[in-house]
Amino acid sequence: MQISTETERKYDVPADFVLPDLPGAGDGATHELDATYFDTADLRLAHHERTLRRRTGGSDAGWHLKTPGHGSSRTEHRLPLGRSADDVPTDLLKEVRALVRDNPLRPVARLRTHRLETPVRDDKGRTRALIAQDTVTAETDGVAQTWQEVEVELTEQGDRKLLDEMERLLLAAGASPADGPSKLARALAGRLKATTQRKKIKPNPVLGYVREQREAILEHDPGVRRGDAEAVHKMRVGTRRLRSTLKTFKRSFPPDSVEFLKGELKWLAGSLGEVRDGQVLEGKLLAAVEAEGEEFAPVAERVRDHLDTKIAEGRRQLDDDLNGERYYRLLDAIDGLIAGWDGGESKPIRRVGQALDKADRLLDEATLNGQDEPLHEARKAYKQARYAVEVFAPGAGKPGKRLVKRLTDLQDVLGNHQDSVVAREILRDLGDTFEYGVLWARQERIGYDTLGELPYVTRLSRKRSLRSWLG
Repeated sequence: MQISTETERKYDVPADFVLPDLPGAGDGATHELDATYFDTADLRLAHHERTLRRRTGGSDAGWHLKTPGHGSSRTEHRLPLGRSADDVPTDLLKEVRALVRDNPLRPVARLRTHRLETPVRDDKGRTRALIAQDTVTAETDGVAQTWQEVEVELTEQGDRKLLDEMERLLLAAGASPADGPSKLARALAGRLKATTQRKKIKPNPVLGYVREQREAILEHDPGVRRGDAEAVHKMRVGTRRLRSTLKTFKRSFPPDSVEFLKGELKWLAGSLGEVRDGQVLEGKLLAAVEAEGEEFAPVAERVRDHLDTKIAEGRRQLDDDLNGERYYRLLDAIDGLIAGWDGGESKPIRRVGQALDKADRLLDEATLNGQDEPLHEARKAYKQARYAVEVFAPGAGKPGKRLVKRLTDLQDVLGNHQDSVVAREILRDLGDTFEYGVLWARQERIGYDTLGELPYVTRLSRKRSLRSWLG
């Protein structure tokens, strides 16, 4: 699959529009394009600004999936036409599975375009942009409509300055910025408007944070399916943040929804964790073993095999989970929770202080206790407290931002200690020779040293100036 960034601007033009003289414009070439667009019955892809099509004609015939990028840029995934005109390629389906779930994709529009494509070149003959003058005939639900538009698409040799220059000339010639982001959006405008129902509700930090985590899960789902380690990490973080938010601000949501989602999000985070934990340990523990020298090579090999097996098994299970009904119904439930938002409790910020107080108490008790499990519980409590602080931190200015930073530092210290605990457990299970004993002692020392950092980061996180805005 080819993946590229597409930067373009679109313009509506009248039927008698004539392309003005453009510096560097060459001879145009004519193309006849025929594209079938696929979506669900309720247009989930279109609502999320994604277009999936099979197009013949032109220089890039094939299957195309376009997803949002930055500014006027979009990301385009391309695959060859293949034999079937109706079956969406699996690799493209993976990119949108979290959006469509188990809803079938079917043709929703056919667009036939007569295109005159004119290159814009620099003084060295390199193509900097392509100007497409399109006459479009769109058919949706048996209704046809026709319009004309112009697209300016940059090549790798082009830049924003060129886009601005082309826009100035096109607007002067009678063009106007396009009303919609794509041809498909224009073709489906009536249906999109009819199926879009947005309640007017007062902005709320809790709801905003929940939406952010929903979007994080959806955004990183394709990367997880491709085996991207960073996507696994970020999707897991989004899942944990959402679950933590439902726990801390449970009075802002229907009790039944909270209980269901807490359990299902824990399941999803666990499935992601079976892959992610192995990846983290492989980076930390394996590096520590390899640093011991050649005599520890057999141990390093065994550790690597153990962790690779753990990751592979987790990967297989995660693939099954992400393609199962349980995951799809979880995503449906998150959507329903957001759509059914009724304003929440009146002063949710007080829950943040309660979460911090609980974490402080657990850490103080764990420090006195000196055992690993209480420290791990304190770490989880601080993670929940930090996520709660993140909900309101943007509105608190520098104190909010600094408190998030200090809580992250504290959580990292506790996390490094927990990593050493898990590493020792793995080493104990894998062998009992001298080499394993040495490595176990090294990890024990790491755990001890990290706890030496604890008083300092704890003190910084409890500064009154950082927490006063919480009331």
